[in-house]
Amino acid sequence: MTRPQDQRSAFSSEDAPPAVRVRRVITTRAGGQSTGRYHGLNLSLDVGDNPVTVTRNRERLAEQLGLDLNRFVWMEQIAGPHVHVVEEPLEDVETGVSRPALENVDAVVTTCVDLPLVVLAADAVPILVGDDEAGVIAAINGSKWGVRAGILANTLEEMVRLGARHDHMHALLGPSATGRNYFVSAAEARDIEAHLPHSTTQHKNGKWVLDLRSGITHYLLEAGLAGVNVDPRCTIEDEAFYSTFREGKTGRQAGIIWRSTT
Repeated sequence: MTRPQDQRSAFSSEDAPPAVRVRRVITTRAGGQSTGRYHGLNLSLDVGDNPVTVTRNRERLAEQLGLDLNRFVWMEQIAGPHVHVVEEPLEDVETGVSRPALENVDAVVTTCVDLPLVVLAADAVPILVGDDEAGVIAAINGSKWGVRAGILANTLEEMVRLGARHDHMHALLGPSATGRNYFVSAAEARDIEAHLPHSTTQHKNGKWVLDLRSGITHYLLEAGLAGVNVDPRCTIEDEAFYSTFREGKTGRQAGIIWRSTT
């Protein structure tokens, strides 16, 4: 509809509120200072890498994104069903230094602006969900055990409680292990499939494989999400990413989501 010429905006150019949009980023291992088995941009403090180096990697990430590192929200990630709602920056008001990672948490939800939520991954699915209209966002650790335990339903429930609508949400599923390479036993395939349909299939060699992104995509669309975008890259195949299946003990890349005014 065309606005009449004599109609005026409710806000002048001086006092108009800044536009806020949901932004999502997936890192690779390129550009960091970690060495050895962690070489690259390892962002995890919990895998045995030098904490000073990891901190430098995190500082580089924040600088590249134009964000304040002390406002980043990190999770302990134990592959469980627990969700935490963040209602304010997790930083000490006196020192301005961010607090440790949230304990016993695999998904975090917020409505705050310029508060980056981080999920770390090496083969699990980093899931970034946002409702631009309601201003509600979430970062989810899409591990097979967390998904099996109900982390997806729990996170969507918290988002809706904060005002989000399923049909206004969009999700990004980042690089992860795929069904081309993620082999599991027949018993495990049956168990996961019972909790997350469409996530397992039989490989051409007869073995069972797990494709969590397929199951997660089906779940989110069945839940009524407006859209799900999937990064097709496989962390086991693609050496641009960390992979515990390929490398054993190694680093972690990140999925970051935040509501931005810039």
